[in-house]
Amino acid sequence: MAWLLLIVLIAVVCGFVGVLVKGLLWLLVIGAVLFVGALLVTGMRMGRNRHSAPR
Repeated sequence: MAWLLLIVLIAVVCGFVGVLVKGLLWLLVIGAVLFVGALLVTGMRMGRNRHSAPR
């Protein structure tokens, strides 16, 4: 789970640099893709763990 937080942190940094530095809009796009990917992986893990829990 720590590596997902690292990916989200990298995505946020890429997004800020992409917004602040003129001409680096592609970094914003890379940051957004990384962020969405990390959210999808986290969502899949949470969904899988929720269904396998004993009642």
